[in-house]
Amino acid sequence: MSTISVCGGGAWGSALGFAFGQNHHVLISSRRKLTLDSSLDSALSSSLIPASTSSISSTSLAVSMRQVSLAEALESEFIVIAISVAFLRQWLESAPLKAESKYLFACKGIEEGTGAFVHQIAKEFMPSQQICILSGPSFASEVKQSLPCAVAIHSDNERIATEFAQFFPPFIKPYVKDDVIGAEIAGAYKNVIAIAGGVCDGLGLGNNAKAALLARGLIEMERFGRYFGGKIDTFLGLEGAGDLFLSASSKLSRNYRVGFGLAQNKPLEQILRDLGEVAEGVKTTRAIHLIAQQNNIYTPIASEVMAILDGKACKESILKLMSR
Repeated sequence: MSTISVCGGGAWGSALGFAFGQNHHVLISSRRKLTLDSSLDSALSSSLIPASTSSISSTSLAVSMRQVSLAEALESEFIVIAISVAFLRQWLESAPLKAESKYLFACKGIEEGTGAFVHQIAKEFMPSQQICILSGPSFASEVKQSLPCAVAIHSDNERIATEFAQFFPPFIKPYVKDDVIGAEIAGAYKNVIAIAGGVCDGLGLGNNAKAALLARGLIEMERFGRYFGGKIDTFLGLEGAGDLFLSASSKLSRNYRVGFGLAQNKPLEQILRDLGEVAEGVKTTRAIHLIAQQNNIYTPIASEVMAILDGKACKESILKLMSR
């Protein structure tokens, strides 16, 4: 059995810890004290395991997972980073990273202000050959129930990506690929379209409108990604279409719930407060809007989501999109 460290005790970090902990030892680091009672709650759950517990039973499976300090977690050879992109740079600046460790980034978004992608931020703190990116449709709550899913691990280093792939339990099928920028853009952009999907459903515009939105959203995502060298297969695969259709159509998606709440005329601040977890799509929308303006990329859906976040009437924005 190998030892894998997970940095980040939110819903996704704890779900990954649960998955890896079925066949391996998991050390998990989190700013909050993790408790067993919330370990298998809904996707809103922060989750986890008491620091004094080395093995817990969950959904009839023995899971080896222990909460430790950040310093101890970063002693491992294999490290999974599940930190919100909004706080990723700050976290990396303060973390005692080891250059020889191998890192799997399990966060989806684009840094607001700089427009930096996850691997670009990471490369400032570690060798690029040590970096892998996790992507694909995977709700934390379903992973915690051991429901089947498929993910993709992208890296310029196939050997390290394959090593991480071997840690996943049988109910998760990992694919090893090498389109880092495409996977990052797909994972970030789908959160923006998911907000629009929530708005569409919140307004009760029906299935026809929703299908048109998702189809055009996929095209927009691919157009943006192709500008930066992403591969079309990535956007048509798990990382793009798969994650988009999941996140833009389910109330388990935080970004979908943001859009749904806005369509119900709830203030954005209240929606984000009620979520209890970060909705990456809010800041990613602003980052994509700025990047698109700087590079003259046509992104009508992202532009309208930006306008909605800034207070424009939801129905006016969606109908404007449908008339294009």
